[in-house]
Amino acid sequence: MKQQLFEKLDSAYEDMVVIRRHLHMHPELSFKEVKTAQYIHDFYADLGIEVRAGVGGNGVVARVKGGRPGKTVALRADFDALPIQDEKEVPYKSTIPGVMHACGHDGHTATLLQVAKAIHELREDLAGEYVFIHQHAEEFAPGGAISMIEDGCLDGVDAIFGTHLWSMTPAGTIEYLTGPIMAAADRFSIKVQGAGGHGASPHETKDAIVIASQLVMNLQQLVSRRVNPIDSAVLSIGSFVAENAFNIIADTATLGGTVRTFNPEIRDLMEVEMKRVVDGTALAHNCTIEFSYHRGYPAVVNHAAETEFLKTVAESVPEAQRVVESIPQMGGEDFAYYLEKVPGTFFFTGAMTAQPYPHHHPKFDFDEKAMLLAAKTLGAAAIDYQANETL
Repeated sequence: MKQQLFEKLDSAYEDMVVIRRHLHMHPELSFKEVKTAQYIHDFYADLGIEVRAGVGGNGVVARVKGGRPGKTVALRADFDALPIQDEKEVPYKSTIPGVMHACGHDGHTATLLQVAKAIHELREDLAGEYVFIHQHAEEFAPGGAISMIEDGCLDGVDAIFGTHLWSMTPAGTIEYLTGPIMAAADRFSIKVQGAGGHGASPHETKDAIVIASQLVMNLQQLVSRRVNPIDSAVLSIGSFVAENAFNIIADTATLGGTVRTFNPEIRDLMEVEMKRVVDGTALAHNCTIEFSYHRGYPAVVNHAAETEFLKTVAESVPEAQRVVESIPQMGGEDFAYYLEKVPGTFFFTGAMTAQPYPHHHPKFDFDEKAMLLAAKTLGAAAIDYQANETL
């Protein structure tokens, strides 16, 4: 059956590319993916596949039942885009100003649609049930996974598998890892309320820029001096805003940034220690500082048995030239929520182009052949899972 699946996916590759490029040209932002969701729904409806739209918002879930009893396996792909201007010069460049698929979600969607079609065509000879989860809003917390789970997308599911096309890993590579593979992704904002004034009279002010600058430097010491070197953490300031005329001392300044961790205890520690630094700085300067810490996605923690199973499956895929352990990535993914509910694993599919750019870059693109490797690995995992008696 797996060989038949591979042959069907080989034949479907050109259609996969057409779908990917259509979606790339018509991106939609998180929580606004109305037309994309309709496109996905219509694809399944036209094939006569059971499909439900509006799952947890803009999510779409399709189900295919095999001809024999068996387990229920879910495969997931996301389909939202990012608020980035597409700077690539390609025929399939985004037609929506300021919005583009800069993370490969168009490829994820095209991949899963063709996997579903192939499994649907083979369904009479397959065991079990196959659930195809098309998730909206992965890029913006709280994300779409939570609401889709609450709306029943995992009902009856025994295991789940997902992949991310990875632009900085050579094509032909499958990267897997047991345990934490992607980090918890939190964000924070800090507003310093000082007392502005004329640049010629700094002694009469509480300079919000100076205070905020001290915060930037002091916060950088938390990872190096409060986190055990054996553990991992990232604290990055991504925004510092204090606009004024050249001769005005700032009244307010705002900072924004992100914290990334794998260990829940380190996650708690970072939040507590950040508040301590903020409160201490406010006391030292006799000013007011507002601190908001927003918890995003938890870490993506892969289950051991399902990850080892996926490794074995990937080694059977002809396009997989290398199947290797991944290093943990500090990027976040709300696939984490699925893995908190059911066993499964999330892996990376190498998709590096000749001139690679990282994810979320205005010139991001990926090797479209990677979709075929991803499709075969996901499809084979779904089929082989039925025959695996240890899972």
